[in-house]
Amino acid sequence: MGFYKKTLDIIQANNSSVCVGLDSDINKIPDCLKNDPNPIWRFNKEIIDTTKSVVAAYKPNYAFYLSAGKKGLEALEKTIEYIPTHIPIILDVKCGDIGNTMEHYADGYFDEMKVDAITVNPLMGNDVYNAIFKKENRFVFSLALTSNPSAKDYLLPNDLFKSISQDINKWGKSKVGAVVGATQTEQLRTLREVMPESLFLVPGVGAQGGSVKDVAVNAKINSDLSGFLINSSRAIIFADSSTNFAEAAYKSANSLRIEINDYL
Repeated sequence: MGFYKKTLDIIQANNSSVCVGLDSDINKIPDCLKNDPNPIWRFNKEIIDTTKSVVAAYKPNYAFYLSAGKKGLEALEKTIEYIPTHIPIILDVKCGDIGNTMEHYADGYFDEMKVDAITVNPLMGNDVYNAIFKKENRFVFSLALTSNPSAKDYLLPNDLFKSISQDINKWGKSKVGAVVGATQTEQLRTLREVMPESLFLVPGVGAQGGSVKDVAVNAKINSDLSGFLINSSRAIIFADSSTNFAEAAYKSANSLRIEINDYL
């Protein structure tokens, strides 16, 4: 099953468009897990166990596993294997390179690591997309307009984000979605106009200060939630640092799910 269909199915099944970002920073893992043989894996497992009924996707960020060395990469592998097969996995890698190099990235992430989608940086041009889509049933989220303040350095001047968005729209909703920052309030409406049917992966809600209301009002949350995955990472997984961290993560994820649904 392709990522887009898989995502629509889980959105309906869990009545949720919440994407939990598994930015599992070894330096923020609760003290109660620090003596575990692999604290990141144990942390992720308990987060998944409590939140799997209220999410639409999980998004591990590769950097947090790479920085933890072999144990971190082992934790990522185990996490990908452990997530229930009906829940999409987006690996946040933001890669983008020339064609033959990009093919190896794609084969590694999709064929070897078995994730459902990845994030890509499109600035190398169509080589990025063409290399990935040489094989079927691959999906990418392309950086359109990110949530960080320095997006203004390159993406906002000269409307570069609009050009990127036009290309995303051309590829079609079943292949390419858009990373659209919740903090970019003024541009959200424009982005939806350019990409009326694209699946938006929306970071920036929670710790970065973005609001569900701004996304709902300016980027038009549909009644069936089909146009959005709203990501929250730190506000969910690090909602509590005590032994109750997993239950706190569930409460935070479910609270976000309810807040989103209130705008339907």
